[in-house]
Amino acid sequence: MYRYSEFDTAFLTERNAQFRAQVERRIDGSLTEDEFKPLRLMNGLYLQLHAYMLRVAIPYGTLNPDQMRQLALLAEKWDKGYGHFTTRQNIQYNWPKLNDVPDMLDALAEVGLHAIQTSGNTIRNVTADHFAGAAADEVADPRPYAELLRQWSTDHPEFQFMPRKFKIAITGSENDRAVIKAHDIGLQLVERDGVLGARVLVGGGLGRTPMIGKELSPFVAFDDLLAYLEATVSVWNQIGRRDNKYKARIKITVHEHGIDAIRAKVNERLLQVRPQFKGADMALLEEIKTHFAPPAFRDGSVAGFKDAYHHDPVFRSWVDTNIAAHKKDDHAIVTISLKKQGETPGDATAEQMRVMADLAEEFAYGELRISHEQNVILPHVHKSDLPAIHARLKEHALATANIGLISDIIACPGMDYCALATARSIPVAQQIATRFEELKLENDIGELKIKISGCINACGHHHVGHIGILGLDRAGVENYQITLGGDGTETAAIGDRTGPGFAYDEIVPAIERLVAAYLDLREGKEKTFLQTYRRLGMAPFKAALYPEAQANAA
Repeated sequence: MYRYSEFDTAFLTERNAQFRAQVERRIDGSLTEDEFKPLRLMNGLYLQLHAYMLRVAIPYGTLNPDQMRQLALLAEKWDKGYGHFTTRQNIQYNWPKLNDVPDMLDALAEVGLHAIQTSGNTIRNVTADHFAGAAADEVADPRPYAELLRQWSTDHPEFQFMPRKFKIAITGSENDRAVIKAHDIGLQLVERDGVLGARVLVGGGLGRTPMIGKELSPFVAFDDLLAYLEATVSVWNQIGRRDNKYKARIKITVHEHGIDAIRAKVNERLLQVRPQFKGADMALLEEIKTHFAPPAFRDGSVAGFKDAYHHDPVFRSWVDTNIAAHKKDDHAIVTISLKKQGETPGDATAEQMRVMADLAEEFAYGELRISHEQNVILPHVHKSDLPAIHARLKEHALATANIGLISDIIACPGMDYCALATARSIPVAQQIATRFEELKLENDIGELKIKISGCINACGHHHVGHIGILGLDRAGVENYQITLGGDGTETAAIGDRTGPGFAYDEIVPAIERLVAAYLDLREGKEKTFLQTYRRLGMAPFKAALYPEAQANAA
């Protein structure tokens, strides 16, 4: 993974010192809250419902053990003993005191982390496939290119005050694990005639106007990628709406102008900006690549793993759900679930963070990843070590075998923390997970992705959930709308709204009726909820959701 240079360290030291002075001026009253707000947002500090919230970037979701331990230290020393991993591969601390934030930022800088551009109308944390560098199906590791984009976009003088925030995601595989079609720019590494480049998508996004990104270019060679992205963001920065923040995202610009017109403007702008890129970016990329060399994989027998798999049903269940194929047959990718039934999705205690750091150091060549689905990954694990890892995870409530299942729910913080939220998300996720654990149906149901947002901003990605839940305020009462058929993969789709929403105490029974209908309608256990919905459409699921309406119609 990338290690900070002397320039990086000096830049961050100066930036943190500047913010420390700004915090001191806010505390002594020299700055009003209105004056302080844009300054704190530039450093990832929000004012939430009950306290400040610090959002820390985890670039392309990659951490080393020391960084994870430092995140644990922040949680323990300056928060309430835990952190919340988000759908943007960040971690949020929900209870810091303002006077402590500069010390938190300095502690982060010690291990090469920061909170710059985790807020504001800038290019946010560049996210990537959480299996990057390990997945058997990738063309190339996308993280060096994500690091290049991070360095290009950080403190970019032209892109600090854009019409709205801007999000980029990159994947190295045809199998999209980074939701690239729901980002302002999505990049997929592709190879053409032996040359590596990127397919470029533009105009995706969720929120109040969800849209799937459109193809801006089927292939841009990496020699031209930074220039091409500079041209794309520059065009939007010039013509994007600034009169209405709800119409300011690039998805609206693409929708209003049309993809062909945007492509023409980008190509025209590219002619102007390309001469500025004289090869220094490619030299930097080659240097960056040296930080992402694969580990020296060890060889060894996997007989112990096979024996445990055949004789231990609990271990076998965990392997079947939480283990993915690695590019080396004797290795595996381990996903550690932060979705134990009844707990807050995405939360990890300081103790759990240290356990995961220790496991990465001992068994995973010193690497961890954070997924956009709010889980933690050990990307490189020899299969012979899987029984020992599972045993350690069990000791710390981290061995939940539910990746991709109904309790592996994405949920935003909702009204328990967020000042923008209009309904609770966390308790709904907890109740759904607990209910289906009681019913003992989770494994029979199979793959089913539920995503929950507590407001229209869709931080819980509900639009691309197989079952999406959106919490809204209806005359002071929480009301939950359901969408079906969403998909955040390479076959991305925005879910269809089913009809009237449900009260807080009605939403779990409604989900139970939906799942019962699916189990009755599917053509065998191998057919997923999404496949069944695509085959049958809305009608039978709507009938299950609204039985009274069906009875009245009859």
